[in-house]
Amino acid sequence: MLRFRLSAMMFFQYMTYAVWWVPLAAYLTNMDIGSTQKALILSSMAIGCLASPVIGMLADRYFPGQKVLFILNTLNALMLFWAAGTRNPEMLFVTLLLTMLFYMPTWGLTSAIAMAHSPSEDFPKVRLFGSIGHVCSGAFSLFFVKILHVDFDGTHLPFYCGAAIGIVTALFNLTLPDTPPAGRGKKFSFIDIFGLGTVKLMKEKNFAFFILFSFLSLIPFTMYFSYFSEFLLNIKTKFIAITINWGVLAELGFMLLVPLTIKKLGLRKVMILGLVAMLVRYCSLFFGGIANQQWMFYIGILIHGLIFGFFYVGGQIYMDKKTPDDLKAQGQGFIFLVTFGLGLLAGNLIDGQIIHLFTNVSGGIKTYDWNTIWGLTSVFSVILLVLFILFFREDRSDKQAIG
Repeated sequence: MLRFRLSAMMFFQYMTYAVWWVPLAAYLTNMDIGSTQKALILSSMAIGCLASPVIGMLADRYFPGQKVLFILNTLNALMLFWAAGTRNPEMLFVTLLLTMLFYMPTWGLTSAIAMAHSPSEDFPKVRLFGSIGHVCSGAFSLFFVKILHVDFDGTHLPFYCGAAIGIVTALFNLTLPDTPPAGRGKKFSFIDIFGLGTVKLMKEKNFAFFILFSFLSLIPFTMYFSYFSEFLLNIKTKFIAITINWGVLAELGFMLLVPLTIKKLGLRKVMILGLVAMLVRYCSLFFGGIANQQWMFYIGILIHGLIFGFFYVGGQIYMDKKTPDDLKAQGQGFIFLVTFGLGLLAGNLIDGQIIHLFTNVSGGIKTYDWNTIWGLTSVFSVILLVLFILFFREDRSDKQAIG
């Protein structure tokens, strides 16, 4: 019963986000929002991660995790209702920024709650239900298009769906097991006030490299994560959300392999496999465009789970093992701050400028040079992979920490 509740927590938490985030770039394109404004709106998720360590500190020191989660999801739902009702780009940025300031801390918080009530090695088995929720979010697109005969992707309707699921998620949070703050009553510094107690772990070289490469990995990762729906819209894909969700569906199988693969190969080799998969993704998109073979695009889509599961979920497990009990929630918030916060922010701005540089506008019609865009992203992925292999070395304490 406990495993069911934790799994359902992940299911709802990721569905409420996926239903509107996946088609967001296509919606912004249809609104004819400029590249800089688009990058800023897509960066609302990254900026939202800045709140993750702070919220983690509150859950570590003051309030039960499930109650904090309830409040965050309630506020997230209200903000999405607001976002659905505006067509002003500046106001949309404000509403989505507030949405993500409330939502993004829930990723680290749900991870901390799950690992507080089950071994961290079993976390991928719980987390995969987040992927299932992500996949099931595509059902809303099918319902609106096939049943109601109403356009869904590229419209404001996904915001309403996300808000509705957010309310359900918040109510379900009240049924979660009690997760009291492990560090209640403990003295803290100004670093703790900002939820950055885990920064002191950076004095360890391998941990510092882990954090650095986690940040850098988001620059190529974001080209798919934030802008792929714009690519699919440009090549006239009908069901954008469902097409992208094929990759999340494949993620289910990869997620189950994470603990076994870490145990057999160690964290370093698992993360290398994740980066190799990222290189394969962009090479498939590049060569698929060069050879005019669209079936190759699906290689880049289906391999998503290997990238996310091996590199990012593996990193969450590593973070849990490396942080003391009174910093668990902060640790999960910190890794999301580094990756889907600062890393995603940098990726959105850099990748947005790359797309803008290789986009020509003539007579109100945009022409993208996607082959060059995917080619440059492939080159960056190669550099990242080589640097990771050269500089990240797992020492004995790391191996014992995740063994």
